[in-house]
Amino acid sequence: MGVTPGPSTRYAEAMGDPDSILRSTFGFAGFRGSQRAVIDRVMAGEHSLAVMPTGAGKSLCYQIPALARPGTALVVSPLIALMHDQVRAAKAVGIEAATLTSADNNRAETMARFRDGSLDLLYVAPERASGSGFQDMLRQTPLSLIAIDEAHCVSEWGHDFRPDYRLLRPLLDQFPSVPRLALTATADRHTRADILEQLGIPESGAIIAGFDRPNIRYVIRPRAGIGQQVKALLAEQPGAGIIYATSRAATEKLAGQIAATGRNAGVYHAGLPPEERAANQAAFVASEDMVMCATIAFGMGIDKPDVRFVAHAGIPKSLEAYYQETGRAGRDGDPAEARLFWGADDFSRARRRVETEIEEHRRAGERARLNALGALVETANCRRAILLRHFGEDPPAQCGNCDNCLSPPKTVDATETARKFLSAVYRTGQRFGMGHVGEVLAGRENDRILSLGHDRLSVFGIVEGEEEAMVKPVARALQTRDALIQTEHGGLALGPGARAILKGEEEVALILPPKRARKSRAGRAANPVGDPLFDALREKRRLIAAENAVPPYVVFHDATLREMASAKPRTLSALSQISGIGQAKLARYGEDFLAVIAEHG
Repeated sequence: MGVTPGPSTRYAEAMGDPDSILRSTFGFAGFRGSQRAVIDRVMAGEHSLAVMPTGAGKSLCYQIPALARPGTALVVSPLIALMHDQVRAAKAVGIEAATLTSADNNRAETMARFRDGSLDLLYVAPERASGSGFQDMLRQTPLSLIAIDEAHCVSEWGHDFRPDYRLLRPLLDQFPSVPRLALTATADRHTRADILEQLGIPESGAIIAGFDRPNIRYVIRPRAGIGQQVKALLAEQPGAGIIYATSRAATEKLAGQIAATGRNAGVYHAGLPPEERAANQAAFVASEDMVMCATIAFGMGIDKPDVRFVAHAGIPKSLEAYYQETGRAGRDGDPAEARLFWGADDFSRARRRVETEIEEHRRAGERARLNALGALVETANCRRAILLRHFGEDPPAQCGNCDNCLSPPKTVDATETARKFLSAVYRTGQRFGMGHVGEVLAGRENDRILSLGHDRLSVFGIVEGEEEAMVKPVARALQTRDALIQTEHGGLALGPGARAILKGEEEVALILPPKRARKSRAGRAANPVGDPLFDALREKRRLIAAENAVPPYVVFHDATLREMASAKPRTLSALSQISGIGQAKLARYGEDFLAVIAEHG
């Protein structure tokens, strides 16, 4: 998985030079991570799979070869909104790009531009790419490469399986000499193997760049009054963010609570009219401080690098989904935060769904995914290490940027309390909720307990003193690890994980969160030193973005503005040396930003 050093001279003369294109078009001095290794393979005409974390610059891996190789690059992408965002960003740096989707009213013009070879990039959905008529059109123009974005959608092992992706192989095989490049940020070992097989990419063509997103701080807390917890988060996080909720009603309620504080809030879920969803999404993409309350229907179509936080008001479907959803924060490389609020009932509902809604042959895999999530939320160790090990990496024991590393929690051995609770659930008939079982254990002589005769059980009153305070968190921990399951009527019953605990074969460690968690500063990197010039440059960016009807980050990222404020260039030549300023943006915006710098001395 080594990165090829220096420019690849075998194609520099026959085609464009990737290093020159990187500097002149995108304004970057050098490639990052595995970008060079991926681009070299594409330039050499080889088929490849690139697994790179979100924010690592996957789009450059096909954009630069599209400019360097003769012909037009075809990019298969799953969502229209995502394609439109990518085309907008490509045009901003001078790339000739277009989409061919059902939402476009200029399809005839786009097809004509494709046929005459004037497009560098053409974005299409997998449904269109697999059609015979479209494939006939592709033969009329040389193709520089075929890129399959969000390639995990091709795999039934993946968490975002799209059947249309599995119909792409015939298209690819019609152009065997055109390099194909599959790209994803989320693919475990099974998913990677499936992608390679389905898209006809050799195993030697897989470049795994790693999954770590070191700029994201992971924080996980038990849910306890989600409205107040979200308000506390927003007080720490002034930038744009996404809050994922598990139902449409929950997104509406959270958005109302946030709006009542004066913060700009939006809603996104499948129950909204399409035009309202599109308007809310556009407002979020353009905003620098909006909070979007959404179901998981929102996200893959968002190409917004300056999201400062992603919060979950309930558990995601899997670690893969968690990684992808949290990965929408901090794509610009600045500090960001991923915060998860979870409850034991989340796991109970999820396990019930597995047993009642999932096909039997898939249940074992879904149970394993839930157990992996349970291990993440219940661990007292490094969150990032658990996440990275899930994807096959061997990370350090501590990352220094998750809640457990920053404020290590204490743990107590709660095995005996867990066994008492499981015994009480069993002896009360496996049909009562946590409250009733806890009262039996504590020896409460209320009317219900007395009428049921539960005061005569051997488990009545066997928990007292400080141990009583552990009953609720122990019950929550037992539900996470599948030792307790919730019945359809809300009672608790023993689950598959109970046997080992009752027999003394497995211990239960209970995490005691620190009394005062270290206050997060993730997401506050926009202007860390309070530089008035940076604020002025940001305001100029906002005005230019509004005038051109594009999001502010399409003009320049915050990192570019910070470097500009620090270096204070006085000429276009000096400004061109700032990272992220290519020739097109220099010509379009350079004088405006130089004027702001001059005003500030």
